[in-house]
Amino acid sequence: MSSRAGSICFFGVMLCALMAACNGSDEVGGGGASPPPATSNSLRLQTVTAVLSSPVFLTAPTGDVGRLFIVEQGGLIRILNSLDGTPRATPFLDVAGLIVTGGERGLLGMAFDPNYAGNGRFYIYYTNTAGDIVIARYGVSTNPDIANAGAQAILKTIAHPTNQNHNGGMLAFGPDGCLYAGIGDGGGSGDPNGNAQNTNSLLGKILRLDPETGSACGTDNPFANGTGGAPEVWSFGLRNPWRFSFDRSTGVLYIGDVGQDQREEVDAVVGPNAGQGVNFGWNIMEGFACFNPPSGCNSSGLTPPILDYSHDAGACSVTGGYVYRGTLNPAVNGSYFYADYCAGFVRSFQLQGGRPSSQNTWPLLSPGGQITSFGEDARGELYILTQTGGLSRIVAN
Repeated sequence: MSSRAGSICFFGVMLCALMAACNGSDEVGGGGASPPPATSNSLRLQTVTAVLSSPVFLTAPTGDVGRLFIVEQGGLIRILNSLDGTPRATPFLDVAGLIVTGGERGLLGMAFDPNYAGNGRFYIYYTNTAGDIVIARYGVSTNPDIANAGAQAILKTIAHPTNQNHNGGMLAFGPDGCLYAGIGDGGGSGDPNGNAQNTNSLLGKILRLDPETGSACGTDNPFANGTGGAPEVWSFGLRNPWRFSFDRSTGVLYIGDVGQDQREEVDAVVGPNAGQGVNFGWNIMEGFACFNPPSGCNSSGLTPPILDYSHDAGACSVTGGYVYRGTLNPAVNGSYFYADYCAGFVRSFQLQGGRPSSQNTWPLLSPGGQITSFGEDARGELYILTQTGGLSRIVAN
């Protein structure tokens, strides 16, 4: 999703002179670096296609086992045949004229209504021509392979500072039928405006929205009564939750929150009401380490990640994934998969007693390029997308 020309800027990570190193190494909350995961070669990648244009997401409507919907950063949503990767001749939706793209901006996410088969509704997340974040609802046309581009209903527009990074980009429906959105902290080094810890700001948050109106979904949002914070806010203290997901079996919420320049983290909170009112710690903490101040920070009231990892060996930006609930690879049922954009590794763990267990790294799942996202199809099978245009399915070796 970003170009590499000496410096990298991707999903909230700046490895360039504009980003000063502000992090210390004091660890709080009993966490710290996780032990090295075991290596397994029992899974491999099966190429679906290699000719996409900056793909950043894959999804499918509930029960639709024949199609894969691919979000391209430049503004297109394409449909591929799920068996052989054959693309439809015409894009499902083209919003290139509505967006600004490049770096961490563009068309960034989509989600199908759980009742898409009945109401034909889906939702997209993009940065508009002013650089602000937009969450919009669309409907399918009479042709099931073509959206009704004229049926846009903007549910939420979130003003974004002049920084072009930390836009977030994930939309997902929760087990409660509400629409969740992951919003970055507004960019810059160290959250200079303090958005993530400001519950009145929508930046640096997971929002829980009514898919009909874009307002707070029901009365369970922690600030739904209008006091203490914005009614739409569900979770806060996040830097750039580029990809999050709900385990389709247990409802556990997993978040890959991109770090600053030292550590990457994966958060996991159990349901019911997974994530309700949770403060994940940014910019007080980066992973398990103190950030502001760089030592001796007060971690009371903060929920630490389930694991974090350092930027050693070229790592730079976590790409959150999914808990596997498909049928092709029963040996890894219940394992959560995540990756790093720069280092290119794919790892997994199982959540046991609130801790990561059965940790593995998967050399044969490393696609050799920048991993922009995982995808999950209607059967629960998992996919990996790369910035250079690749799409691969995870299968047994």
